[in-house]
Amino acid sequence: METTKKPILLFKVYLAFAIVYIVWGSTYFFIQRALGGFPPFILGTFRFILAGLLLLGWCKVTGQKILDKSLIKPAVISGVLMLGVGNGIVIWVEQFIPSGLVAIMVASAAIWFVLLDKPKWKENLNSKSTITGLIVGFIGVILLFGEQVLHILQTSQSTTQIVGMVLLIVGPIAWAGGSLYSKYKSPANSSVSVNTAWQMIAAGIAFIPGSIFTAEYGGFQWKNVSIDAWLSVGYLIIFGSIAAFSAYVWLLKVRPATQVSTYAYVNPVVAVLLSLCFTNEKITLIQIIGLFVILGSVLLINLAKYRNNQKNSLILA
Repeated sequence: METTKKPILLFKVYLAFAIVYIVWGSTYFFIQRALGGFPPFILGTFRFILAGLLLLGWCKVTGQKILDKSLIKPAVISGVLMLGVGNGIVIWVEQFIPSGLVAIMVASAAIWFVLLDKPKWKENLNSKSTITGLIVGFIGVILLFGEQVLHILQTSQSTTQIVGMVLLIVGPIAWAGGSLYSKYKSPANSSVSVNTAWQMIAAGIAFIPGSIFTAEYGGFQWKNVSIDAWLSVGYLIIFGSIAAFSAYVWLLKVRPATQVSTYAYVNPVVAVLLSLCFTNEKITLIQIIGLFVILGSVLLINLAKYRNNQKNSLILA
């Protein structure tokens, strides 16, 4: 039975990683297209509340317990941190920063996973491959940020873009913190679907004050939203939120957080490829070098885990 269950679990893990890697990488592109018809905070509110309600409805129909107090509290806190703050910042800055660049900058989340995962400090920080990976990752981030910061300082819109760059440093910290909170504080036997649904509903509600403060509803009319924006929002709800975020929350339960965080390295590759293929965005040589440097650090950060997994596989065999 155990040998039968293991291949099934591994298949689910690989499938979940593939969904998170590819689908989330594409969401940066579709967020920017959706912003062509929706203001950022209204987009976040509509996307996450609708996705959460759809998933919660499915949980109710399938007989799952949706009003579990021990689950709702950590789900609300982690949902606000991950989606409300982390993803909210991404949505807002994509109004004036190219989606490919946003995805590259958000890749720093993988570094914050290691630094904020206190229960794993001894394991992660005593690992030479992890420490080396962190250093290599920071070098990659510096390569990616340096040229953009210099360019922004020389443009007339530098203030707004600098604010966006600073927020894109805060966003990954909030995302990593919320992810770790979800991993360690959510009940062990709780439903992933119910947990995900409440996280998205909480995040959607968290967007409402922003839309009121910025008076987005004053000039927004639903009838003026283009078909392209509606299709993009539909993709974000079904694939980006319900499918990919559910896969991500499940991976946090069954895999080490540092390993799950590798999505942050793969997403920029997908986002940049989409941007280069379907928009006029360009990426410089130094950014390409930085991208490969930071992608290379994923192997170093997880090298020890890969070796342990191979040893365990040999022992079981």
